[in-house]
Amino acid sequence: MDGRMINVGFGNSIVASRIVAVVNPHSNPMKKLKDEAKRNNRLLDVTEGRRTRSIIILDSNHVILSSVQPETITQRFIPATALQPSQTEDF
Repeated sequence: MDGRMINVGFGNSIVASRIVAVVNPHSNPMKKLKDEAKRNNRLLDVTEGRRTRSIIILDSNHVILSSVQPETITQRFIPATALQPSQTEDF
């Protein structure tokens, strides 16, 4: 199991391998998902009172509200080595 952590805002992190989806919170199905998670005590709000910009769904069916954009969280999945040019040369 990969123990790599993904920052989801304000010093809060999630184990990357547990994340199933990062979605936009503004559609009706996502609002219903959030409400259901709240009713079942599976909702974690890490927005610190700010606007919810993404919903993160974990493999344990927990739902996390974050104030970080979904695109930003997705970019954090890219390993640092993928951002560097290849060290090998074509011969």
